[in-house]
Amino acid sequence: MWDIFLQTVPFFALIGLGYGAGRTGFFTPEATAYLTKFVFYFALSAMLFRFSANLSLAEIIDWPFIFAYLWGTLTIYLVATGVALLRNRGVEEAAVEAQCAVIGNVGFLGIPMLVLLLGENAIGPIMLVLAIDLIVFGSLIVILITGSRDGRMSFGVLRTVGLGLLKNPMIVAISLGLIVSGLSLPIPAPVNQFLAILGAAATPGALFAIGASLATKSAERVFVAGWLSFAKLVLHPAAVAFAALIMFPVDGYAAGVMIAAAALPVAGNVYILAQHYGVAPHRVSASILISTVASVLTVSVAIALIQGL
Repeated sequence: MWDIFLQTVPFFALIGLGYGAGRTGFFTPEATAYLTKFVFYFALSAMLFRFSANLSLAEIIDWPFIFAYLWGTLTIYLVATGVALLRNRGVEEAAVEAQCAVIGNVGFLGIPMLVLLLGENAIGPIMLVLAIDLIVFGSLIVILITGSRDGRMSFGVLRTVGLGLLKNPMIVAISLGLIVSGLSLPIPAPVNQFLAILGAAATPGALFAIGASLATKSAERVFVAGWLSFAKLVLHPAAVAFAALIMFPVDGYAAGVMIAAAALPVAGNVYILAQHYGVAPHRVSASILISTVASVLTVSVAIALIQGL
């Protein structure tokens, strides 16, 4: 446990460095926004493309894995939705809170950290988790909020969801990489080196950007944010573990990667959506802050527990 904690410390130290730079004003919110854009559209996309170009679709598509992750995630999604509705929150707020409870920072934190800690074989399972989060649950929140405001489901809602997926650089990078792999297209050495250099910037850049963005987050509505952080860091990985280890015959290593990914703190893109739609952004902000700080310990515990799988 202690050895694993020491292995995760450098990753969270980079987050802390970014937080310090943002908190002191050395790194302004505008600078953070541009760094995040660089990582999101360039560095992380290069890393994902390079990873997926060296995988086959057969290595990624694992139906028991998909069913297990969907079952565990949807269970906690419904629990968080039910708790929100019992507190007399509307559908929109319930959708945002449910998103906090199940969508982890797989792109910016999970891919860089888990691949280094669990090995390169973790790439396929992590990208499958990322794809499910983006395609299924990323679409679901848009459908629920927009449908609730319009009072009905319309072609415009589905069009918005579809365009959002097509414009997401992570989805595009993974898809293009799999196409290159499927067609057995060779990647010229200079191009491969270019992708490797650019992709190498993803890990420090993403972690620093997470920390700098946390500097602008507030800890308001601590009780609700604490509940959502508990749901994300404890209930979500527990439900996913139950599904992967008991309900569905998922390979032990892949199940461990899935559980570790589920144990990650609330993703920053949940805040972007909440702010875009004007639905409980402060609640989401506090959830991201609390869950990220707590994950210094909980992620280490989760990885320690899955080592024996």
